[in-house]
Amino acid sequence: MGAAPKPNEWQASVSTLGRLENRIETTVAISGKPGPRRFALVPTHAIGVADERRNYPRASLMLPLRLTRVGSLIEPIPVTLVTRNISSSGVYFLAPRKIEPGMAIELEVALVDRPIGQGRVQMCTAAHIVRAEHTDMPGWHGYAASFDDFAFERDDMIPPR
Repeated sequence: MGAAPKPNEWQASVSTLGRLENRIETTVAISGKPGPRRFALVPTHAIGVADERRNYPRASLMLPLRLTRVGSLIEPIPVTLVTRNISSSGVYFLAPRKIEPGMAIELEVALVDRPIGQGRVQMCTAAHIVRAEHTDMPGWHGYAASFDDFAFERDDMIPPR
């Protein structure tokens, strides 16, 4: 068992007034180059955690996902897929095509899916495939992808000043 946190450490960890910079961390690759940004806190207590022990907990969520680029080829008609689980560092999804591990991809994940102008939030990310698995569904494959970089697109109305 670990030691109980000191009062100041505990207050800092549960404060909801923390700035966004405190909840995002940058990782450093083995080569010393700056790596992707990752969220330090993911609210998995509200949605459940997949049954794995990882550095970043995975939430068992089925979110709409669009694969927009594989390697250097842009998908002419991006197919809407569904995530199986997602974390601040990566995503697991099924796709009806073969993608080799190490391949660079781009995807869009709908985090909040509402009508246009009503607060839709979408994560656009560059990633790479770290694991490919066979599934029980013929023609479909399971893929684990690690995020390299991401951005959020919002289309909610910002009130004028």
